Amino acid sequence: MTVEADPVGVESRLVSGGLGCPGCAGGVLRPWGWVRPRSVHGIEVVLRPRRARCAECLITHVLLPVTVLLRRAYAAEVIGAALVARGAGRGHRWVGLALKVPAATVRGWLRVMAGRLEASRVHLLRVACLAGVDVVVPEAVGCAWRDLLAALGVATAAVRGRFGPLGVLGPVTGWQVAVACSAGRLLAPGWPPPGWELSATPVASDVCGG
Repeated sequence: MTVEADPVGVESRLVSGGLGCPGCAGGVLRPWGWVRPRSVHGIEVVLRPRRARCAECLITHVLLPVTVLLRRAYAAEVIGAALVARGAGRGHRWVGLALKVPAATVRGWLRVMAGRLEASRVHLLRVACLAGVDVVVPEAVGCAWRDLLAALGVATAAVRGRFGPLGVLGPVTGWQVAVACSAGRLLAPGWPPPGWELSATPVASDVCGG
């Protein structure tokens, strides 16, 4: 479950019963220990996410901050920077050197994302339409990577317009919006859910360099 980056705020909402269970209707999450500490490249402090348990369905959930993706050892902003560079035509080796990330790791991110560019674009545009008013769908530019980034820009603007620059989970950046919209599963198997790939506004095939 994606929560704000401030652990104090998370703990306060958890103790006060302010976090609803994402898996059932009406359930409230309660403190249930912690997961093991871990270092994340791109985040200065060691993360130790909270674990919570629903008082109704008894299912436990790990509360991941909006700064990280599920099962990734790199901050969302680092992964996002790699996707932006790919949209600019850079290859995985160049990106790895620029971000000080192994080229094989970057290649893995790009391969996963390449298989879900259109579905992710549609998902972000639907989020923008739900959050914003008079959202203008950006025209295709001939590169699926840049079309995805354009959709993320629209979604980010819509979320900021709806909730303000700080939002409900803290400062709103584009990649925090991507994390929140995907519940941390932007690069996880099975995301977006089946059906999100259907689009009434198809874009051109990927002709980016790199």
